[in-house]
Amino acid sequence: MRFTTGAVLLLGLFLGPLARAELPTNVQVEVNFLLGYIEGSGCDFYRNGTRYDSKAAQVHLRGKYKYLVAGNMMTTTEDFIERAATESSFTGQPYEVKCNGGATITSNQWLRDELARFRSF
Repeated sequence: MRFTTGAVLLLGLFLGPLARAELPTNVQVEVNFLLGYIEGSGCDFYRNGTRYDSKAAQVHLRGKYKYLVAGNMMTTTEDFIERAATESSFTGQPYEVKCNGGATITSNQWLRDELARFRSF
């Protein structure tokens, strides 16, 4: 009996880190809202010096979101913005957004502004 209990506990120590915590529902809703907002914005997105349309930007950021969730690397919507939607993971260059011929701003600020508007409703 003692061996079985010890084996189960030891197995739990090794497998425990593999368990994925589910993101809170509000974080899932907010991130999915932001991803939809990106795709429907019609804005130009600049990543590593190249312009991408809003659909391509959304696909790219959704992939980074899935990676962060799978690795338990985010717990808040702000984590998503900071770790997935602010800069290139490879070059460190900031992502930028330009909408309707307006000024170019960082995607970090653009998404934080939209998140604040979303939360105010």
